[in-house]
Amino acid sequence: MANTIEVKVPNIGDFESVPVIELLVAEGDTVEKDQALMVLESDKATMDVPSPAAGKVTGLKVKVGDKVGEGSLVCSLSGQTDAAADDAAADADADADADSEAPEGRHDAPPSEPEGHEDEKTAETAESAGGPARGSARQTQAGPYTVTVPNIGDFESVPVIELLVAEGDTVEKDQALVVLESDKATMDVPSPVAGTVTSLRLKVGDKVGEGAEVCVLTPADGAGDDDDDDDGAADDAPAQQTASAETQPAREPPAAAKAPIADTPEAQPNAGPQAKTTAPATQADGEPFYAGPATRKVARQFGVDLSKVSGSGARGRIVIEDVQAYVKAELAKPAAGSGGARAAGGGIPPIPAQDYAQFGPVETKALARIRKLSAAHLSRSWLNVPHVTQHDDADITELEAFRKSAGDYTEAKLTLLPFLIKAVGLVIKRYPEFNSSLAADGESIVLKGYCNIGFAADTPNGLVVPVVKDVWAKSVGELAADCARLATTARDGKLKPDDLRGGCFSISSLGGIGGKYFTPIVNAPEVAILGVSRSSLQPVWDGANFAPRLLLPLSLSYDHRVIDGAAAARFVVLLGALLADVRRWVL
Repeated sequence: MANTIEVKVPNIGDFESVPVIELLVAEGDTVEKDQALMVLESDKATMDVPSPAAGKVTGLKVKVGDKVGEGSLVCSLSGQTDAAADDAAADADADADADSEAPEGRHDAPPSEPEGHEDEKTAETAESAGGPARGSARQTQAGPYTVTVPNIGDFESVPVIELLVAEGDTVEKDQALVVLESDKATMDVPSPVAGTVTSLRLKVGDKVGEGAEVCVLTPADGAGDDDDDDDGAADDAPAQQTASAETQPAREPPAAAKAPIADTPEAQPNAGPQAKTTAPATQADGEPFYAGPATRKVARQFGVDLSKVSGSGARGRIVIEDVQAYVKAELAKPAAGSGGARAAGGGIPPIPAQDYAQFGPVETKALARIRKLSAAHLSRSWLNVPHVTQHDDADITELEAFRKSAGDYTEAKLTLLPFLIKAVGLVIKRYPEFNSSLAADGESIVLKGYCNIGFAADTPNGLVVPVVKDVWAKSVGELAADCARLATTARDGKLKPDDLRGGCFSISSLGGIGGKYFTPIVNAPEVAILGVSRSSLQPVWDGANFAPRLLLPLSLSYDHRVIDGAAAARFVVLLGALLADVRRWVL
């Protein structure tokens, strides 16, 4: 039977009032077990609060900016079976009772042992090691300190996402050396003493656990003595071990989450100790940025470089919504361009910018939205489709005479276009590969059992291609009416989305303007397009004499991945025969 459980903030160590910096779920969301619900940030670390069970969020009790502590109610989860709810409750009870261990890596606070016992244990460990009572370094006989990863709870193999020092760097006491990131939290490993890094033992991408060697430090003069005499050193150890100590003042917040170096193309896991920065990761403008583990996980999934993302959270923190907005903006850039490098793709370098004003007066005029969209689409089609164009002439002498004589039989004006659409529809029925599209995987073609033909319409705002639907079932008169309606609607800028969708083949007619032949660009994912130029009277040899014939130039561009040259030649030959004698249409 379904049940409802209450989700509370688990044991987060000595932190009593930690602000909520990011909510990762909303009312009504369905979550999985261990899915992060929200992000907390103290002055030491960033922590996710995970869901103890799968279910539906029915009562969200916190908002960004609220301050919470152990036991604070986060939300209620419904949709659980009794068994699942009992298991979740048992897990929550176990977390509350386990004072000496962190709850399954759900936070990066220190283990909650009694203060006196922890201090004694830390001091004893330090004395037995012959080093300072800090739990993260040991002193060799010659004097240098070997800095090790402190107690980080139940995490056994945590990746190094950032190196903040390099060999030869001078560091201050408590300055962060490396950054670790589990799937729940981000942690700094601080320096136990001031000194010089003489040997770095880690590189970005290494996975470490408690006791793993970080580096060797040669302490500054008196640094070791100061640590030995520092009675408060043991008191600081637990916080340093899991939540990472305060870093230098230049970092705000001190141990805020950083973007992993692996998120940037230049930084590879084997980059080694080349990073010399001791400040937070920075954006392109040099400003530091902060992001929690859940946000960076999403960024890695999308391949987003967080240094290029603007944060909208508290103190400029990057949240998941910022990453999503960045991805959407990047995807929209080709459509916003005019066929430049991004729209082109394939690593093609952009055309260098020019200062045209140095040669004379200039005027900048913004492109219409339709022209921008068309430019991006045409660039994609031209670069992705291997074009071949087949040219031929069609004798339309008798067709033109018939068109002029049949004008009284249709309500709409009879132009050459509806005849072309009908004839192309008949040819497509004979050669169905022209009525197909290449599958996304490139392994097959999709043959369509319908025939919708688009025609290019020149409008004041740019080129559009309205689609005439169900060509096979319509007469020439009905096609003429559809063409007239769509052309008028296009010029008025009132085409509906449905008027532009579903095309199988396109026709681009320049007959009303002039010219001979041209190479129309295939309107992908279609596989062919017919270009039509202005007809003209030409002398044609009929076997005995030259006779004046009205010839229509045809230019068929096609996708050579789907259609070969022989098929294209057959297409234009049959089309020319149908246009030359309309009586063939009834056969």
